[in-house]
Amino acid sequence: MGMGKSWRCAFSSNFWTLRYILLCILYPLLCGGFVVTLLFGKSNSEKYLEQCEHSFLPCTSVGIPKCTEEMKREARPIKIDRRLTGANIIDEPLQQVIQFSLRDYVQYWYYTLSDDESFLLEIRQALQYALVQFSARSKETDWQPYFTTRLVDDFGTHLRVFRKAQQRIAEKGDQMKDQAEELVDTFFEVEVEMEKEVCRDLVCTSPKDEEGFLRDLCEVLLYILLPPGDFQNKIMRYFVREILSRGILLPLINQLSDPDYINQYVIWMIRDSNCNYEAFMNIIKLSDNIGELEAVKDKASEELQYLRSLDTAGDDINTIKNQINSLLYVIKVCDSRIQRLQSGKEIDTVKLAANFGKLCTVPLDHILVDNVALQFFMDYMQQTGGQAHLFFWMTVEGYRVTAQQQLEVLQSRQKDGKHQTNQTKGLLRAAAFGVYEQYLSEKASPRVNIDDNLVAKLAETLNHEDPTPEIFDDIQRKVYELMLRDERFYPSFKQNVLYVRMLAELDMLKDPSFRGSDDGEGESFNGSPTGSINLSLDDLPNVPSDDTVQLHAYISDTGVCNDHGKTYALYAITVHRRNPNSEETWKTYRRYSDFHDFHMRITEQFENLANILKLPGKKTFNNMDREFLEKRKKDLNAYLQLLLNPEMMKASPALAHYVYDFLENKAYSKGKGDFARKVPPLIQKTYSDPDHCRVAAPIDDNVDDNIPLRVMLLLMDEVFDLKERNQWLRRNIKNLLQQLIRATYGDTINRKIVDHVDWMTSPEQVADAVKRFRDAFWPNGILAETVPRRDKAIRMRTRVAGKTKLLEVMPDELKHIIGAETTRKGILRVFEMFQHTQLNKRMVYVFLERFLETLFPQNKFHELFNKLHSRSKQMQRYKQRLHSTQAPSLQKR
Repeated sequence: MGMGKSWRCAFSSNFWTLRYILLCILYPLLCGGFVVTLLFGKSNSEKYLEQCEHSFLPCTSVGIPKCTEEMKREARPIKIDRRLTGANIIDEPLQQVIQFSLRDYVQYWYYTLSDDESFLLEIRQALQYALVQFSARSKETDWQPYFTTRLVDDFGTHLRVFRKAQQRIAEKGDQMKDQAEELVDTFFEVEVEMEKEVCRDLVCTSPKDEEGFLRDLCEVLLYILLPPGDFQNKIMRYFVREILSRGILLPLINQLSDPDYINQYVIWMIRDSNCNYEAFMNIIKLSDNIGELEAVKDKASEELQYLRSLDTAGDDINTIKNQINSLLYVIKVCDSRIQRLQSGKEIDTVKLAANFGKLCTVPLDHILVDNVALQFFMDYMQQTGGQAHLFFWMTVEGYRVTAQQQLEVLQSRQKDGKHQTNQTKGLLRAAAFGVYEQYLSEKASPRVNIDDNLVAKLAETLNHEDPTPEIFDDIQRKVYELMLRDERFYPSFKQNVLYVRMLAELDMLKDPSFRGSDDGEGESFNGSPTGSINLSLDDLPNVPSDDTVQLHAYISDTGVCNDHGKTYALYAITVHRRNPNSEETWKTYRRYSDFHDFHMRITEQFENLANILKLPGKKTFNNMDREFLEKRKKDLNAYLQLLLNPEMMKASPALAHYVYDFLENKAYSKGKGDFARKVPPLIQKTYSDPDHCRVAAPIDDNVDDNIPLRVMLLLMDEVFDLKERNQWLRRNIKNLLQQLIRATYGDTINRKIVDHVDWMTSPEQVADAVKRFRDAFWPNGILAETVPRRDKAIRMRTRVAGKTKLLEVMPDELKHIIGAETTRKGILRVFEMFQHTQLNKRMVYVFLERFLETLFPQNKFHELFNKLHSRSKQMQRYKQRLHSTQAPSLQKR
């Protein structure tokens, strides 16, 4: 056992010795092999990479060192062409605007991040490219329709919406709600009813939505004006968008919409007019704003305290006493007016004056010759059924004047050797017969009830003698006596509320703060005689009107003629008439003005045609283009075919006489003959627009195609609400404006307006506008600080001063034409419209939208704006109401 144990020990020791020897031999071999393999792989890899440098494979990226090397290189300069519009006088201030904008909106923070100017230069290059494209579009655009039609229509529509909103609030009569907030809500409610497709309430009332709208709009403009590569650069696009929307457009719109800024501008515009004490006191007595009254009262108290503190003697003391008394009176009036408004007890001065009975007396003969007074008497006579007597008296007045003029012309022509006696006498006879048939014959409706012997004597004279200017004088005197003495007419009129309203319009009420209610407003005439002197049907061509006569006509050709330097289009009408025994074909030539005169003539005689026949509208500019003439030829042909429809002739048998007269192969006699044209209809038939519709571009009367008359009549309609008034007054105003414009400018007025628009868009005027913009935002090259909002009292006193200035500058002639009270209400309505920031913003955005639609006619901006405003709450409510009203009818179907 001892030997076995020793053997095992010896074997174990030898094993570990052998293993140690093997490990010492193999370890160096393994390490050496690994090192040899690593060195061999590295050497082979380098050789392979050297071969790949010249192979088809792309070069490997060198990473951050390469980027660092590129950044260290000097940036290549970007060349910028400073030309923008092609006119140096405009480019210079525009470049300054761009420089100031980048400096104040980008550079001040960008340089804290980097001193590399390439980004700034790229932004500048993008802005300049956009301005170049904008300038090119502007030069290609015809701005005349925008300035002469669209701006006026949009302003008139805005005023109409405001007027309808005021009327709706007055009907509610809720004095507890915030009037300003309710007016804004009602305004946009009326807007969506009138526009149908769009409402701008969110943009005008929500600052967040307004900023979003301007961002979207600027992004669309950049898409149109910038190259595609620059537009796809989101960083630069967003920077430019923010500069335009929040840096330029938003501050500009806010300034233009600020009522205080507008009031100051109004005062500056009429700075040469001095305010008088009477106008100021009228504004105080008419004011319904407690803030205005308190501001005036506080200022008067301050001035009063200052005057009482003065130590004066001699003549100065009398002057100061007068000033103190005036200030005390102002304070008293303000206190009285404030108490009345706070109590909510507004006095109806019309009813008070009517019941009190102590009114001025205006004689009937004065009423009949005064336009303002006559309209109220006319309304009263319409109510009492005595309109035929008044219309007869007025028509005879017109007949007498015109007949005297015609006879004087006839005598002068006879002296010159020209003989037209029969023609003139025939016209006089036709006109006299027209007056007789319309008012005195048995067929007249309504008929003037007068002595039958006088009527019979007149008929005898008309049948056997040539009519004279004095032929109706006896009957006219009897009619005047009847209106003067009959208790139904003038005596009762003096006791009627319309008489008090008349005194107010004539400024003959003792209380200068008269404010009439809307009760008893005279209605416009409906179905009353026109008062015009019409030719008898017997004087028209004696053409058979039975069904056996077939008449066909079409415009076969059109051309442009030049007569004594005046260019006009002429349409050749081929007429074919078939009788049972014969056929006739001829050509006649008519101008568009002939069609227009004929259309006005038949729609006046046949009321039902006004809603059926629609004559193509007028066009002031470029109306001699071949493309336009072809389109008008097509439209006039459609008009003729509808007019000659057998069913149309059957519905109005007497229409055939007028149609045959128009299509005869002879020179067309406009109006109702030369004589009748000189006497305009005394009562024009009213084709009133619906309550909720935009202001239409064309004028519905027989008006010459001149821009000032259209603009003035449209604005007077909306400012003074003439369409709701007596239409005889509106007709007279139109005639007066027409004569005034012709006497002032002659027949070249349109040309002068075209020249004025060209002057407004000339480089000098555009440069002046850019300079004013630059100086307003960057006076002396420094960004203007935000002007602090002025104190409320100062703003209120500015309102009072602005209203006083406006009323003071109104000419007395306007008050004599439409009435003092109507003038005051109209001017104050316009002023009140500008006292609401949200409504002013709406008008600015409408002008901006029309501007872009005119500048980019191919880009469907109208549809774009409808989509941008589609989130309007008022629009959604309107669609819900519309759907709820249509649903029952659809269920019945």
